[in-house]
Amino acid sequence: MAATEAPFLVGEAYQAIFLDSIRVDSILEFDLYIKVNNRFVLYRSADLPFTEATRQKLIDNHVDRLYISSECKEKYQKYIEQNLGKILTDPKVKEDKKAGILYETSTNLVKDVLSNPTYGENIRRSKDLVSNTINYILSGREAFLNLLKITSFDYYTYTHSVNVSTFSVALAQQMGFADRGFLHELGIGALLHDIGKSKISDRILNKRSALNPIEFEIMKKHPKWGVDILTGSDDIPAASFYPILQHHERGDRSGYPTGLTLDEMHTYSRIVAIADSFDAMTTERVYQKAMDTFPSLKIMFTLKGAYDDAALRAFVELMGPTGLVNI
Repeated sequence: MAATEAPFLVGEAYQAIFLDSIRVDSILEFDLYIKVNNRFVLYRSADLPFTEATRQKLIDNHVDRLYISSECKEKYQKYIEQNLGKILTDPKVKEDKKAGILYETSTNLVKDVLSNPTYGENIRRSKDLVSNTINYILSGREAFLNLLKITSFDYYTYTHSVNVSTFSVALAQQMGFADRGFLHELGIGALLHDIGKSKISDRILNKRSALNPIEFEIMKKHPKWGVDILTGSDDIPAASFYPILQHHERGDRSGYPTGLTLDEMHTYSRIVAIADSFDAMTTERVYQKAMDTFPSLKIMFTLKGAYDDAALRAFVELMGPTGLVNI
């Protein structure tokens, strides 16, 4: 099974996980299963150590996915978040699998955040995740390209949030921003930019056609709602609120909720606006086909004054070394 596949449920009882997400000699609070002839067999109970010999035997048998009981999903998520930094710096773990584990962990975390956005522990977990994402992206261009390969092309709020955070941090780095404090504030704001959508009904969020005017007016409230949800949290840097509030602003005053110019938008907001628009255009929705990378960027370039031109050009360079020639 490919290491870059998204997480999935097998029936209702089991969830596939990456073999490389299990650390040698670490303490597990969940049993591990393997799939044999379409049946799930207990391979390692939680009270037994997971040794290097155990790991190597699985590798020798071409096993790169294990399974856990779906009832243990929360325990596994907590375990993987606690060990994510070690996984991403482990030379024994292949780079594409590091990207897969990071992306899978990120999407599962954002699901938790959206289901309980006022829970302080979820916000603190988000901050730790962003730190690991920054460290991974700063490790080299190959890291970003590996993440790009496994980006979900189906639009869900949780995958969109992860994509936008990844694109934003990588774009900032491309623009020459190397300060980790800057990148962390940006990454948090980008990851949580759509948290206000947690107040919008699934009927509107998952509508199988374009929104009508009334529904669109409700949708336009999510930036302000996002700020309202997080206001009072000591865990969010003050500057991280800017992209949450301003990611739908456009420099030609056509955006919302305020109709700002580029000069009135925060640097973080100008970056996240590009990442947000690009991901929305290049992911598949029920009522809208996904566009390819460079046709999407061409459209963004035609919207004169809507986006920060220097940031947009840097984004084209990020997406491909010959990109500017094609715009």
